Amino acid sequence: MIRVFVDSGSSIKQEEKEKYNVEILPLKILLGDKEYLDGVDLTMEAFYHALIEEKQFPKTSLPNMVEAKKRVMEYVNQGDEVIVIPISKGISSTFNTLYMLFQEEEKVHVIDCKTVVGGIKIIVEEINRHRDQPIEVVLQKIEEILPKIRVLAIPDTLEYLYRGGRLSKAAYIAGNVMQLKPFIAIDNDDGGVKMVNKVLGRKKALKILANYLEEQNCDTSYPIIPSYTYDETNLDELISLTSDKYKAAMIEYDNLDPAIACHWGPGAFGYIFVAK
Repeated sequence: MIRVFVDSGSSIKQEEKEKYNVEILPLKILLGDKEYLDGVDLTMEAFYHALIEEKQFPKTSLPNMVEAKKRVMEYVNQGDEVIVIPISKGISSTFNTLYMLFQEEEKVHVIDCKTVVGGIKIIVEEINRHRDQPIEVVLQKIEEILPKIRVLAIPDTLEYLYRGGRLSKAAYIAGNVMQLKPFIAIDNDDGGVKMVNKVLGRKKALKILANYLEEQNCDTSYPIIPSYTYDETNLDELISLTSDKYKAAMIEYDNLDPAIACHWGPGAFGYIFVAK
């Protein structure tokens, strides 16, 4: 049997574990002097109150590796193959740590997915399509879909990406010139955050992002994941500007988990999908 582990940077909620047939390794979030487990003992309300009202900037850290080793090895010891998909090593050290932890285990496959949040959901859905196949086939299917996954979003501000170390100072300064609206993507080559465009004005930015599905030849046989942080108003407007032919493929809105939202900041919105 094939088992799948993701971390909470996948934005798969605890209550969605059965739906996606995964186990979740929660990232840690430090707010002030208190440490929380992402998606376990920190509510969205408490997180955004600290972020917006109290101006606390959260810090994130790796899942509990002792617990991760214990949980994964329980399946290995009963003969299962285990696929572990942490968020991209381009933005987190979770992959490297898990890779080192399991490098001697032939039945544990740690994947550098080069994506985050809904991109990981798409990978999990691809695994679920082929779970009855040999592990070699499933791993090949993962490799084939990785370069096709697109993550594009417009943050309300670049402050949180910069403060969290996910964006360079040069890109941060460039994005703030003339209060331009930046387009942030996950690089399919190294899995890092990059600024791919910047335009003057929110309305123009919305129109460009709405046309991005067409421009990238979106494959509607896979889900399109509309994603946002805190407030879905911008996302509602984005979808209203998007061609109707893509709306049937859109699954429910994804309000991103705190471990990712703390870097994008409140008010971010975008699409995650598969290109042909």
